[in-house]
Amino acid sequence: MLKEYRICMPMTVDEYHIGQLYMIARHSLEQSSGGEGVEVVENTAHTDPVHGKGQYTEKRIHLSSKLPTWIQAYCPRFIYLTERAWNYYPYTETEYTCSVIPRFSIKIRTRYENNNGSSENCLEMKEEELQQRIVDRVDILTDPVDEKHYKEDEDPSLFRSKKTGRGPLEKGWDKCCDVIMCSYKLVDVSFQVFGLQTKVEEFVHRAIRNILLLGHRQAFAWIDEWYGMTLEDVRDYETGMQEKTNEKVRLAQKKEDEGNRSPGSQEGKEGEEEEGQDLQESRNQSKKNSISSQGSESSQSQKSGYLASWFKWS
Repeated sequence: MLKEYRICMPMTVDEYHIGQLYMIARHSLEQSSGGEGVEVVENTAHTDPVHGKGQYTEKRIHLSSKLPTWIQAYCPRFIYLTERAWNYYPYTETEYTCSVIPRFSIKIRTRYENNNGSSENCLEMKEEELQQRIVDRVDILTDPVDEKHYKEDEDPSLFRSKKTGRGPLEKGWDKCCDVIMCSYKLVDVSFQVFGLQTKVEEFVHRAIRNILLLGHRQAFAWIDEWYGMTLEDVRDYETGMQEKTNEKVRLAQKKEDEGNRSPGSQEGKEGEEEEGQDLQESRNQSKKNSISSQGSESSQSQKSGYLASWFKWS
């Protein structure tokens, strides 16, 4: 399923470069908890023969409880997406693959331009792609945000930048704003599994749209924190936040693993109680059957309630 998202922002392409890096680094740390979040595996300079000098990053996006209940039956306890990104700003390419679903992939091509979304084919799509794509304009002002993610100080209709004087935004702002740029994102979601393809691809596109909306609202609302930074400044900030994020994810996962292996866990207690009982063989067998049945039900209940709502990649 191919969609082209167009997200306008009240800033220039050069300003957005800094704001985007700042937003992603901070957002990754804030959304990492309970062993979930974004773990940075690699972040290095990279040169492409066509696009020139850029940056290559590889990340693991740990999902766990951020998947809907109808997907959970197909996924193991620990599942993550691998993100590989090649950033040749103002052009980038990003690919996502899943650790346990080889037929699932997301490919994104992005270009940033100083206009209000008026370019009809800035990504130089082939005729076949043009016929398939669906254009979806994301408005950081008027598009609704999930209540659990709404923050008054991140509302573009209320926020005013002290450093730039931009905001609050008013309806139709993208038609009359003096300073404006647009992020053009061509997103191709593929899930080649019969019976689930359409449902999963639509779900992923909804998740991506929500991420784009929230992330761009935050990039504008946080402008006074990153405005004036150089690229070197924001790269240093990015490195520091990545280290904190990785440590946060790893510590949470380690704690959870130790808790599951702890002799004081419920399974360990049940085993000790059974060993200490001196009941007749038939009664023992009956109790073991009962415990086995309860354990099975508990495991199934835990599995079905484990994965909830996603995706802060959302």
